[in-house]
Amino acid sequence: YRMNPIRIFISSVQKELAEERMVLRDYLQGDPLLRRFFEVFLFEDMPAADQRADQCYLSEVKKCDIYLGIFGNEYGWEDKKDGLSPTHKEYNLASKLEKQRLIYVKGADDKARHPKMKALVRKIGDDLIRRRFNSCEELRTSVYASLVRVLEERELICFSPFDASYCRDATMNDLDNDRITEFLGLARRGRSFPLPGNSSPKKVLTHLNLLNKGRPTHAAILLFGKKPQRFLLTSEVKCAHFHGTTVCKPIPSYQVYKGTVFELVEQAKDFVLSKINLWVGTREKSAQVPVQYEFPQEVVTEAIVNAIAHRDYTSNASVQVMLFADRLEIWNPGALPPPLTLKKIRKPHASIPGNPLIAEALYLTKYIERMGTGIIDMITRCKDAGIPEPEIRIDGGCFILTLRRIVKKTQSGTKDDKIGVPVEVPVGVQEGGQEFGNTDLLILTALSKNVFSSIELTMAIGYSQRTRNYRTSLNKLLVLGYIEMTIPKSPRSKNQKYRITIKGREYLKTRN
Repeated sequence: YRMNPIRIFISSVQKELAEERMVLRDYLQGDPLLRRFFEVFLFEDMPAADQRADQCYLSEVKKCDIYLGIFGNEYGWEDKKDGLSPTHKEYNLASKLEKQRLIYVKGADDKARHPKMKALVRKIGDDLIRRRFNSCEELRTSVYASLVRVLEERELICFSPFDASYCRDATMNDLDNDRITEFLGLARRGRSFPLPGNSSPKKVLTHLNLLNKGRPTHAAILLFGKKPQRFLLTSEVKCAHFHGTTVCKPIPSYQVYKGTVFELVEQAKDFVLSKINLWVGTREKSAQVPVQYEFPQEVVTEAIVNAIAHRDYTSNASVQVMLFADRLEIWNPGALPPPLTLKKIRKPHASIPGNPLIAEALYLTKYIERMGTGIIDMITRCKDAGIPEPEIRIDGGCFILTLRRIVKKTQSGTKDDKIGVPVEVPVGVQEGGQEFGNTDLLILTALSKNVFSSIELTMAIGYSQRTRNYRTSLNKLLVLGYIEMTIPKSPRSKNQKYRITIKGREYLKTRN
């Protein structure tokens, strides 16, 4: 983020304080943090100019953002008209213009101070908090502490979690109230969220600590923003599918997903499930056709949710989901928070989220638990599915999780105890020139069993929100005639539901 520098005017031309002024100037210009934000004016650095010295001082005071006064024992040259020294005039002008004033007085007491300087120091003490110092080192330390506080007050640096700090330039108009209302319903059903269903979006945000002085935090934008990537460009998720075992161009399938945290999870999950193998059984043992992905859906979801929820959003990198012929890799910008290690996270451990407010919202919508069990659950599910445990490493500032693929070789008609007669079916099947993805098939399968409203259908297919992928699939199936509305003349009716058509049932029969 680029900004105009904050101008500091260092007062006093008293000879007794020449060393302190020079030391302070060099320190402010050399410190890696302070030099990014502050620009220092020192009279000794001024080139020759056709201007009186006192006029120059006052002119610079008008331009400055912060008046930094260093006062010693001497009062300085006195103007014949008003009897005031340049330092006194500078302070008066800074006060009149309501400049931010930081005042440092040399010496533990005022015994040796000039009477007028003593009176000025006393007046300053009545106006504001001043600091005393006895050495250049003390002055430097005091000024550093004051300027860091200035940066905090101006919200240019922040020591609270990133997701709790306010999102610069964002307003309440950048939040989607419909998404907040939808979240409220999910949280009430999923975790008995205490707010009533008719609570206003602002009340929901306040309850979730997603407002900072009435302004949206980074977490609010990431969770409910209309266009989160407008403010946090790298919060997107990049998904790629390679036919081989290495990254190479051209990439057969590449998608960059944008949207809220919830949408990113669903879109990335749908991308993976649409590319991995799906084994479909028969109705030999049940009226319901058994299906099995090569990776358990819960493991894929958990891996993607962890990457999006716990990533470092200050990084210039994005979450990357890469599917190769032999593995699935999920790259998450960031590292483990201390005291967690790669060894510790494979055992019971405390939950230490990098973005606690985002994690809270995901917990309320049942995307995650708050017990630090995510990795352990993934390991258990992989063992139960007969596939290798997730591999975890940290490399190049990224947390990388790898799932190894196992190709199941089966022959048509051979029996498998788990899923009947398995047939390897790529999910992105072409039907009449139209590609059917994972979400399309989930919707068709759900509607073949019951009639659902949009929200009920979302939950029936295992989604926690009506994502962009979900809405696209629903519209596509409606247009193609595979499903239909129960009230077609009133598409927006609150009683609207969806059901499968004969064409949709016939299509499912051909797949089974």
